[in-house]
Amino acid sequence: MGFLKRRIFQGLGTFLPNSYLQGFLTASLYQGSLKGMCSPLLNCYACPSALLSCPIGTLQHFMVTGTVPYYGAGTLAVIGASVGRMTCGTLCPFGFLQDLLYKIRAYKASMPVWTRWFRYFVLVGLVFIIPFLTHENWFSKLCPCGTLIGGLPWVTLNLNVRSMIKALFWVKVAMLMFIVGTSTMIKRPFCRAACPLGAIFSLFNKSSLAQLAWNAETCTRCGKCQKICPVDIRPDRNWTNPDCLRCLDCTRCPSLKLTTVFQRNPFGLPTQPQAGNGTERIEEVSALEHP
Repeated sequence: MGFLKRRIFQGLGTFLPNSYLQGFLTASLYQGSLKGMCSPLLNCYACPSALLSCPIGTLQHFMVTGTVPYYGAGTLAVIGASVGRMTCGTLCPFGFLQDLLYKIRAYKASMPVWTRWFRYFVLVGLVFIIPFLTHENWFSKLCPCGTLIGGLPWVTLNLNVRSMIKALFWVKVAMLMFIVGTSTMIKRPFCRAACPLGAIFSLFNKSSLAQLAWNAETCTRCGKCQKICPVDIRPDRNWTNPDCLRCLDCTRCPSLKLTTVFQRNPFGLPTQPQAGNGTERIEEVSALEHP
């Protein structure tokens, strides 16, 4: 996917789920039938312009009520099984914000790979276990995306909401500012280390219908794919990496392309009798690269 095309998709992913602009003018929430649908994005239900529900908020709601979230879990399973984390890379507004913040000239740093495990703790702890035990939506209470597009607008628009500000609100603002600050230095820190929706979708990256394919015959291992990757990974080393957002920026290189699990030879490599078929050849070269 071209860089400009991805930005257009991210713009649509930001605007379309939040196109109830009347909410900002009247300080009210949309309560129509669309609010019963989950967006495939981290998008706050309480945003004055939100038309759709947040899937993580939906999962939490069912945990709070002690019931099984068939609809929310089923929706996320269908999306994940189809495209893995692609909605994170191409549609998510909070991911879009982090992409833009990283463009700011500032000190740049990398993030340790082990921090990826923290997002699974957030998913299990703040989305499932703690809401089930306390009957409170604790991830939503702390979500920096919710603070940005839900909490801050309501504090600005409504005097009654402003009068109810307590210490927790300033904790949320501090967390948002921390994410904003680190996003200028590190590629997508929230998506990689804290997003529970990304944690769910990342479980599907190895088995989803849409897959990233790598051509070992043409790859020069120059590392440019990592430089343009929004989460700082090398798809030529692991093209089913759970951190991969499937943004497809790396497919600007001819050695990488989007394919499906049904395509056994996505680059149309010629069959080599001595070395077996094309797929085996790729596996052999990969094994030599990463024994």
